[in-house]
Amino acid sequence: MFPRPLTPLAAPNGAEPLGRALRRAPLGRARAGLGGPPLLLPSMLMFAVIVASSGLLLMIERGILAEMKPLPLHPLNREGSVRRGTVPRPGGLSLDAGDSDLQVRRDIRNRTLRAVCGQPGMPRDPWDLPIGQRRTLLRHILVSDRYRFLYCYVPKVACSNWKRVLKVLAGVLDSVDVRLKMDHRNDLVFLADLRPEEIRYRLQHYFKFMFVRDPLERLLSAYRNKFGEIREYQQRYGAEIVRRYRAGAGPSPAGDDVTFPEFLRYLVDEDPERMNEHWMPVYHLCQPCAVRYDFVGSYERLEADANQVLEWVRAPPHVRFPARQAWYRPASRESLHYHLCSAPRALLQDVLPKYIMDFSLFAYPLPNVTREACHQ
Repeated sequence: MFPRPLTPLAAPNGAEPLGRALRRAPLGRARAGLGGPPLLLPSMLMFAVIVASSGLLLMIERGILAEMKPLPLHPLNREGSVRRGTVPRPGGLSLDAGDSDLQVRRDIRNRTLRAVCGQPGMPRDPWDLPIGQRRTLLRHILVSDRYRFLYCYVPKVACSNWKRVLKVLAGVLDSVDVRLKMDHRNDLVFLADLRPEEIRYRLQHYFKFMFVRDPLERLLSAYRNKFGEIREYQQRYGAEIVRRYRAGAGPSPAGDDVTFPEFLRYLVDEDPERMNEHWMPVYHLCQPCAVRYDFVGSYERLEADANQVLEWVRAPPHVRFPARQAWYRPASRESLHYHLCSAPRALLQDVLPKYIMDFSLFAYPLPNVTREACHQ
């Protein structure tokens, strides 16, 4: 169990302290029907928040990384040895000097995952999870039996391109560049489609990976896409959000003008385990403690990480991850900064605990929304 800090936790880079919000953070539900301890313990949450506050931590890590032994390329089992049945890797990622922060963050991410997930009461496989969480997980892991890998897809983290790659590897598409509307179900195999013994075999023997993104950038991307472009989401979610959170909205709003603060208020009132997959926390989608992923790639280094994964699974040389379309404009740091600074800070304090495990386990810094930062 991690010791309690002796001083109050401060947010990085002068950001507003989150103590009040974290004290209200949900501690996770007990494992249904198992009588075990909660899946997320308070001391683990505090440790995770410290790791998430990576502004100072990154500088500390640079000083101690040289004294540490390199992390093993394969996940460790409970006895501390390399787990058998994983795919051999042809070498680590080659990073230039400009990628040093990403390398440090990756090392923090790996060690944090092992430290938090190794605690008593944390799930060790999908059958440790309550049935609802297990169902969500298995519905988000795609299977390639030909290339022996499992990919947990996260909406708004290039999952459409990964699904396109899987269809090319399966022989359904001729090229990742084929122009067509993506079908997110047909010609894809999910772990949820398989029998329990088939699931266990693949979890033990296949290469497993996922990709992550800054939690708030992902939320902004979902907000812009779903409420700015997709009529189905405007009608299903947007209209309800406006009715709930806008005074004088009327009984039948169009739902096509949801503001970002209204979206955040909606998220505050939602149970993370029951959210729509486009804004459900990555922790609940992919359960990185119940599934020991061999690699966690990042959106910030998407193309290089993705092509490295394709080399590891021995995909044909002509199959490469699709380049970003020229017309696509991802949510920028400047746009995110604008939207966060336009939202009430008290509202952000209520939203962040919903995603604190994503910030912490995947080593993303908490946002700086001080008056000084927002007026720069």
